[in-house]
Amino acid sequence: MGDKVGAPPRAWQRMLSGRRLDLLDPSPLDVEISDIAHGLARVARWNGQTEGDNAFSVAQHSLLVEAIFSAQAKNDNPDEQLAALLHDAPEYVIGDMISPFKSVVGGGYKQVELRLQRAIHIRFSLPPDISERLKKEIKRADQVAAYFEATRLAGFTVQEATKFFGRPRGISAEAFDLACRPAKAVQNAFLDRFEAIERARRVA
Repeated sequence: MGDKVGAPPRAWQRMLSGRRLDLLDPSPLDVEISDIAHGLARVARWNGQTEGDNAFSVAQHSLLVEAIFSAQAKNDNPDEQLAALLHDAPEYVIGDMISPFKSVVGGGYKQVELRLQRAIHIRFSLPPDISERLKKEIKRADQVAAYFEATRLAGFTVQEATKFFGRPRGISAEAFDLACRPAKAVQNAFLDRFEAIERARRVA
C-alpha cells in the first residue's frame, strides 16, 4: 500500500506492539519478540509456492533451522541456539526475499537487513555480529533446512535441491516437523521456543 501523494517520506513501520521501528536506523528498544513471532509466522517461505493448506512460514523455518543446528552441533549453548532461532528475524519487517529476486535487485537490501539483525541481537543481549564459526554452523543448518523444504514442500527434484543447497549427510528429514502449520500455532511455537531458550540462558 502506497502512502498518499505529498505525504512526507516514511522509513518506519508501526508494529502491533505499538512500537515504531525505523528501518534506516533501527533501535533495539523498538524490537519486541511478540512482533517478530507475529510477523515471521505470516511471512511465507518460497513465495508461498509450497504444498498444503497453510504456508510454510519463516517462523516455522526458523524453528527448523534451530532444531537442525542444535542436532548437528550437539549444541546446548543457549546463546548460540537463540542466534540460530533469530537468524532470519529481520524478515519480520522486510519479508522473505527469495534468492532469484536477490540476484535481480543486487545487494543494497543487505545493509538494511544487517542493521536490523544487529538491533535484534542487541535487544536480546547477543553480540551485534556473531563469530564466523557460528555463522558457518547456522548457514549449514539453514542449507539443510532449505534442502528438506525444497524436496518435501516446494516441488524441487533431488538433483535441483542438491545443486543449490547441497545434499545433507547423516541427518534425515524424518526427524523434523515439516508439516505446514497455521500461522497462530507457529507463532505460539516460536514464542515457546524463545522462552525455553531464555530460561536456559538465565541459568547458564
